[in-house]
Amino acid sequence: MKKTIRKAIFPVAGLGTRFLPATKASPKEMLPVVDKPLIQYAAEEAVAAGIEQLIFVTSGSKRTIEDHFDKNQELEDELLWRGKYNLLSMVKNIVPEGISCIYIRQPEALGLGHAVLCAKPLVGEEPFAVILADDLIDGKQQSCLSQMINIYEKQECSVIAVEKIARTETNNYGVIKPEALYEGVSKILDIVEKPSPEQAPSTLAVVGRYLLTPKIFSYLKTIDRGTGGEIQLTDAIAKLLIDEQILACQFEGVRYDCGSKLGYLTATIDYALQHPNLREAFKEHLLDVCKKIDNK
Repeated sequence: MKKTIRKAIFPVAGLGTRFLPATKASPKEMLPVVDKPLIQYAAEEAVAAGIEQLIFVTSGSKRTIEDHFDKNQELEDELLWRGKYNLLSMVKNIVPEGISCIYIRQPEALGLGHAVLCAKPLVGEEPFAVILADDLIDGKQQSCLSQMINIYEKQECSVIAVEKIARTETNNYGVIKPEALYEGVSKILDIVEKPSPEQAPSTLAVVGRYLLTPKIFSYLKTIDRGTGGEIQLTDAIAKLLIDEQILACQFEGVRYDCGSKLGYLTATIDYALQHPNLREAFKEHLLDVCKKIDNK
């Protein structure tokens, strides 16, 4: 019987060093894009795709993520007393009814693969999603994760999100060797972590969305440390390819690398231009800014 994807892992234990000092006391996943933190966009994408359990792999400095998804009775009472019912509804529905949030610590900073492995006791023998919150993906018509689940339901195998990048950027990503199956979907023949442009098998790079079968845990337990001395999820996926078919999804939508300052700023501008209450005034401001730049 085909198993439904019910659980999603959010690895949020990283230090966010590229955004220091902003991330010295606040997690990078709590950086706001307009009026919501990155982690909330990621959680909303998961819930919209049918995920029921949100599993956060955290560190000791990430309590604000737990607080964000927890109930704040004092705030709710204050909003109710002031008659701010729209804000009250927004705060109360950050975690919809029927959705559970579970937190587990990553005791050492040993990489993405190790973070996923930490969640094994909570995942068990089920297929699951992994969502990296600093990859903010605007799926336009349908979220990236929903597109991937559509493929999983047809093929019943692991699915990884990929997008085309410049060959000069391959040493920043996991890169796949693809075999095209049909539009937007390829069979993965090989996957390499951060290859040089000369050695990269393609320009299709893995981005922060994965659907994985529980078999991946057996490889995460046994692989050696890879690039950067960390347990690389990419290396475990390369081992899983020997046993199982894994597909690549070239999703429809726009990805913002909010782990970089430029990507974060770009996302903020684009999302502000989509915001129903801000877009017109913000657009006028941007036009004024552009005129000033042109006149210099």
